[in-house]
Amino acid sequence: MLARAQHGELGEESSVALDQMISTALAARTDAIAAKEIEVHTTLSPVLVSGSETLLARMIENVIENAVRHNQQRGRIDITCEPDGGRARLLIDNTGPALDEHTVAQLAQPFTRLGPQRTGSENGHGLGLSIVAAIAAAHGGSLRLHARPQGGLRVEITLPRATVTQTPSVSA
Repeated sequence: MLARAQHGELGEESSVALDQMISTALAARTDAIAAKEIEVHTTLSPVLVSGSETLLARMIENVIENAVRHNQQRGRIDITCEPDGGRARLLIDNTGPALDEHTVAQLAQPFTRLGPQRTGSENGHGLGLSIVAAIAAAHGGSLRLHARPQGGLRVEITLPRATVTQTPSVSA
């Protein structure tokens, strides 16, 4: 499905409420968030984008999973979802190890992972952020990654907002 999306074939498109997808993805990770005692702060404005509900859900799940997995014990996650002109803007900041911009620039490349000494985890295959980048691009958007000066990562995703009002679609 992702390979087809990279070639402009998104399949069935619908109007998707990103704010609701974020809430659903966070709810699915309640236990992992509690186990690490992570504080989660959200500022979620209603914002609709058009596209593949399945792919957009995978994109949201990947960035939230990364924010939890690569966070520190008693860390913090700040999530903002807001309209920004004709675009939807999603920001996810997490606390974690200090990263340099050169290393961060490589994280969206397939099979690129930081070692467990940097992430505290040996789980994963280094595909999460490359999948996020591919899904964002397939929907006319972009992924930008930034090292946070105090440690951790800022993930910024922008997507075109839906132009046709439809009933929002979200998987439970």
